[in-house]
Amino acid sequence: MKKKKEFSYVTRADVAKKAGVSVTVVSYVLNNNRYVDKDKRDRVLKAVKELNYTPNTLARALKGKGSKHIIFIVENTSNERFGILVGEMDKYAYEKGYVVSLCANRNQPELIQSIISRRFDGVIISSISFKDEYIEELVNAGIPVVVLVSRDYDSVDGVAKLDTGLYQGARDCVKYFYNQGRRNIIYIDRISNRNHFSTMSDFRYRGFVHQMEEYGLPYENHIITGCASEDELRDKLGGYLENHAVDAVLGRNDKMACVAMNAVISKGYKVPSEIGFIGFDDSSVCRLVTPTLTSVRMQEENIAEAAINMLYRMHTEPAVPEMVKFSTELIIRHSTDS
Repeated sequence: MKKKKEFSYVTRADVAKKAGVSVTVVSYVLNNNRYVDKDKRDRVLKAVKELNYTPNTLARALKGKGSKHIIFIVENTSNERFGILVGEMDKYAYEKGYVVSLCANRNQPELIQSIISRRFDGVIISSISFKDEYIEELVNAGIPVVVLVSRDYDSVDGVAKLDTGLYQGARDCVKYFYNQGRRNIIYIDRISNRNHFSTMSDFRYRGFVHQMEEYGLPYENHIITGCASEDELRDKLGGYLENHAVDAVLGRNDKMACVAMNAVISKGYKVPSEIGFIGFDDSSVCRLVTPTLTSVRMQEENIAEAAINMLYRMHTEPAVPEMVKFSTELIIRHSTDS
């Protein structure tokens, strides 16, 4: 495990001197309240990192008193699942004297520096695109980190890992379809305009692939991916249906499953008799669409409690907690069973 860096008292003047700029420019960059050209901003951020600078206004945190504040970084703050999780986390955090804030992953070094400078008492991450190097920066700054493992984190040391059951959940979906006699199963990947699409490091995708392989079913051309919008997904799925037999669809999340189901129904296919659908997350939309959507439910309350307890233990014990694992449950509705 990597050793955590020791903090020393460094002033903004030290940062300014190293970066070759004025103290005012350093303040503008750190507060992010004025325009600073890219070259100067990069020099300031590099100096901040090299000097391990932390604002003097947060000296209380450096003395061990902490901010009593936890940040939960997610892929998309509009996702219902994350809203449920942060609500559950807040309940358990409050009992220990902490508050929890929800934050979208912006994949910017400024976000990491902001977290470090504000001395959050812990970071919980559920974002597949959050970079390993950023996690390492947080760990090296002495901030406890818990990751909800939606992908591989094998190269990251010093973090607590919480398995929410995504891999096995995806395998269970393929098993369910297979037991229904469905063999032409496809996977609907996420929509992204930043090219964040699934690979084998993604546990949902990996679970789908591995279970298809176990059954001897082809999967290479059974994945709808690379879409930047719902319209593009509908068009790509429509074109796929014209050239391939499909009798089952697994969506990476409930929204993807619903978009695909709507597209299939508009083409005249019958659900579930001709094509069955399963989503992921068991969000409220599952009960609002017609037919209602079968989906994978995670143990949100237990996951939230475990994440908060892990962070709390990392403040009181020197060792990183062992991984905690949870299972999922497949909630059967009319999209697979009429």
